[in-house]
Amino acid sequence: MSDFLPYGRQTIEDDDVAAVADALTDDFLTTGPKVAAFETGFADFVGAQHAVACANGTAALHLAMLALDVQPGEVCIVPSITFLATANCARFVGAEVVFADVDAESGLMTEATLVDAVARAGGRKIAAILPVHLRGDVCDLPAMRRIADEVGAALVEDACHALGSRMVFDNVPASAGDGRWGDLAVFSFHPVKTLTTGEGGMVTTQRADLAERLRLLRSHGMVRPEGADPWVYEMPEIGFNYRLPDILCALGLSQLAKLPRLVERRRALARLYETALAPLAPLVRIAARPTWSDPALHLKCVLIDFEAAGVTRAEAMAGLKARGIGSQVHYIPVHSQPYYRARYGALALPGADAWYARCLSLPFYPTMADGDVARVAVALAEVLGIAP
Repeated sequence: MSDFLPYGRQTIEDDDVAAVADALTDDFLTTGPKVAAFETGFADFVGAQHAVACANGTAALHLAMLALDVQPGEVCIVPSITFLATANCARFVGAEVVFADVDAESGLMTEATLVDAVARAGGRKIAAILPVHLRGDVCDLPAMRRIADEVGAALVEDACHALGSRMVFDNVPASAGDGRWGDLAVFSFHPVKTLTTGEGGMVTTQRADLAERLRLLRSHGMVRPEGADPWVYEMPEIGFNYRLPDILCALGLSQLAKLPRLVERRRALARLYETALAPLAPLVRIAARPTWSDPALHLKCVLIDFEAAGVTRAEAMAGLKARGIGSQVHYIPVHSQPYYRARYGALALPGADAWYARCLSLPFYPTMADGDVARVAVALAEVLGIAP
């Protein structure tokens, strides 16, 4: 139907189309000046010293593991509530995954669940800890930095949901991916994210050495020896073709210019949802926000007591769809996926299981009208049998 509200949608405006069209007439379609310009603008936005563009968020995670020299048999700690790629990047380099539980109300890895995961690592070398800023809310990064330092691990923020998110710890403001606590942070520019390049990703860091390795590894591991003939290249180590082309960086630059407006619209929609959904409590509650987190939400996640409502999640989603409302589930716990069950066996993570049993993502994107939020709330009340 023409007025269907999906759970997420890209925001592409006339200036974005013009920017891409102009890029198509430039000398460079793949790697050119727009890549560096996008990286510089992005680094400035998040407050990092360095930003390295790449093909997508999964490539960003893989590059992070490679740049940190994570080795086979070492351990990476990942929360179970995340997209598959956060865990898979460890397996790409032969490392093992220890899944951390999450807070059942926020879906976030916590200091306590990280401590538990460290204990379950069983004395193996922990190479990296990857907190996930689920839906845009920021994890307790100072606590995770402290634990990472104690065990000698790198801290890699999975900030794919959190572009524009802010936080305050000890009265000190910071932004997701600014490198105040993390060694690296990764971002995704998938169409439903806060900024889109169609597909694309970015890694930010304060460390020049890591930025240099990221740039090397995203382009085959290839270098041009100083003083050599201009056609000469060498490959000291193997890398990948994880480059982001100029055409997509042109779109990224256009989106970056309007990012403050897109972020503010998301914040406004979040406030509208808080008001519209309040009458649906206690059956429906918005996912908990930590006190330190000031998110630029990527997702609008609610927790629904389906059992008390007498409606299954599948029935609720079908009822919403019949009313022109899209929805999605973020996420199935990664520890329950067949690949990881076969590798590590059954794992009891009650927080992750409780989150999964209740979570539902509602329509949330900048081009929604104010009235669309009320429409979603009414439809949700109807399918759950909540009297007006």
